Amino acid sequence: MIQTENLCKRYGRHLAVRDLNLFVRRGTVFGLVGENGAGKTTTLSVLATLTTPTSGRAYVNGFEVMGNPAGVRRSIGYMPDSFGVYDDISCQEYLQFYAECYRVPRAVAEARCQEYLDWVGLADQRDTYVNHLSRGMQQRLEIARCLMHDPPVLILDEPTSGLDPRSRIEVRQVLKRLRELGKTLIISSHILHELSEVADEIGMMRRGELIAVASVEVLRSHTSAYRRLHLAGDADFARWSAVLREDPRVMDVHPAAGGVEVLYAGTVLQQADLLARLVRAGIAVTQFVEQPTDIEALFLRLTEEGLA
Repeated sequence: MIQTENLCKRYGRHLAVRDLNLFVRRGTVFGLVGENGAGKTTTLSVLATLTTPTSGRAYVNGFEVMGNPAGVRRSIGYMPDSFGVYDDISCQEYLQFYAECYRVPRAVAEARCQEYLDWVGLADQRDTYVNHLSRGMQQRLEIARCLMHDPPVLILDEPTSGLDPRSRIEVRQVLKRLRELGKTLIISSHILHELSEVADEIGMMRRGELIAVASVEVLRSHTSAYRRLHLAGDADFARWSAVLREDPRVMDVHPAAGGVEVLYAGTVLQQADLLARLVRAGIAVTQFVEQPTDIEALFLRLTEEGLA
């Protein structure tokens, strides 16, 4: 449904996207995560035919973005990371205007307008002027706008950007409901945990490159299986590492304040065995604390190991 082949985009000397090879299956939600400047927006802009790639190819719904941009545009609903709205029209008029742009028959447009306003939780705002809506409501209205011509693909760039916690939750609920429509989605964000709540698969970009791709299902299973432990005591790092790595369930050891941090693939009872091992080795353990698993660090570790 969405595919890129060695996609590159250069702005002068700056390579914003480097040899990107991406595949998003039909009817799935793909999350693209990365810090600001990683290349997410440029990638989505190319897929939306708004930015011309320097080299490589990109396909959306079977149409090549350079060879048939009109076919791509008919196939997508695109929500940029920053957008403007028309102030002096109501929500209903706003959606109907965009439906007319896509030549959606008036009767169909009116029905979809009611359906999607209800669908995104704005049915009671149909006659409200768009500029009177909160930022979160405007974001949800934009998602409804993307659906008015019934495209098979939605390209959403940072759809929860700038929202308060409650509004972020409301937008995520709308994104989850898009699955019910059988749409193919590609969504960008700089927050991995947030994407993991709505996506089937996640790709991480860094400095223009897609450095890792993982199934959310696999990621969740490993998140529950791995535990992050903080240990403090009177040993140096070499001593900590030597004793800890005798346990096959110790996946990684890193220096930390006053001791070490351990990625551990064992149960709570097995943690007790690990503590006993350290004591038998003569290490005076002063702290042994399980911490929340860092999902981003785990994501990178799993993809490096080829588990995802």
